[in-house]
Amino acid sequence: MGGQICRDERMVPPSALADAPRSGGEPAIKDPVKDTILTPRFYTTDFDEMAAMDLRPNEEELEAICEEFRKDYNRHHFVRNADFDGAADKLDPETRRVFVEFLEQSCTSEFSGFLLYKELSRRIKTRNPLLAECFAHMARDEARHAGFLNKAMGDFGVQLDLGFLTANKAYTFFKPKFIFYATYLSEKIGYWRYIAIYRHLEKNPDSKIFPIFNFFENWCQDENRHGDFFDALMKAQPSSVRGLQARLWCRFFLLAVFATMYVRDVARKEFYEALGLDARTYDKYVIAKTNETSARVFPVVLNVDHPRFYVRLERIVANNDRLSAADSSDAPAPLKLLRKLPFWGANALEMAKLFLTAPIPSDQYQPAIR
Repeated sequence: MGGQICRDERMVPPSALADAPRSGGEPAIKDPVKDTILTPRFYTTDFDEMAAMDLRPNEEELEAICEEFRKDYNRHHFVRNADFDGAADKLDPETRRVFVEFLEQSCTSEFSGFLLYKELSRRIKTRNPLLAECFAHMARDEARHAGFLNKAMGDFGVQLDLGFLTANKAYTFFKPKFIFYATYLSEKIGYWRYIAIYRHLEKNPDSKIFPIFNFFENWCQDENRHGDFFDALMKAQPSSVRGLQARLWCRFFLLAVFATMYVRDVARKEFYEALGLDARTYDKYVIAKTNETSARVFPVVLNVDHPRFYVRLERIVANNDRLSAADSSDAPAPLKLLRKLPFWGANALEMAKLFLTAPIPSDQYQPAIR
């Protein structure tokens, strides 16, 4: 069928997402950030196509993953403790600002996953019960994550109105196979992002600026299981990872996810500096590990070790800075547009060059992981 996700009472977030009162009164509702190419998207898809999917080519693995979901290992993990009391007050104003930005982006991303998975589970429940159950369990996990992040924002006096986002944020339609690519990468890159931060802070406890990082080890296991589900689902739909078209789309989504993360993280490098991390070094590690992991299911992966790969990403970073400067100027809108056109064109050219760089066939990329 396809189309917008229904805006009805079934889409109201669960109690885990309710605003939590804080000392000193209710937190203020934060206006959502303006949508840009770097902000998290909300997605919808063709529910009929999803419902009609034949899982038999990999049903045994999908059933095993669903059994893992049923165990709900993190049922009692996301419980706030006394470590949160007053922790927000210890951060300087600049660190508070960039940390709240991190919480907002992360909360919006997790909530986006909740909405998509919840609606999928509802729409296909009678026609594809195994798939629907898996999506329902993942929606449960994403709701916990989003609620936990939103409560952390409340420690800083602001929270997101998740009900408002549900009804008012634009939804991007992706065909199911594109949902597979995008959500697989989102979950796997989320795993590597969270575990990298957790391991760094284990070794450098003085850089743990807020107690939410204590929860990242278990948290990232949810992300990993979700990624494994989409891995198994793509293997149950072999056309999504076989043939020339699949090779091209996998390259496109890998590049889009990596470039977006790199540009966004460099722009908010102060957040990573507050944790004792260098944003570029951190991103290069996460990109390398996600690329390696993707070789388990994608037919090709990117050559992220190519000498021009990060040179071109840095050019996009520089162009993005110039675009931001043009946006913040007092020039009339038509003049701003004219000033931005060359940088948009330059970014498109760099992305095209990155896309056309020869990929690495996954069966030749560390074959032991296949």
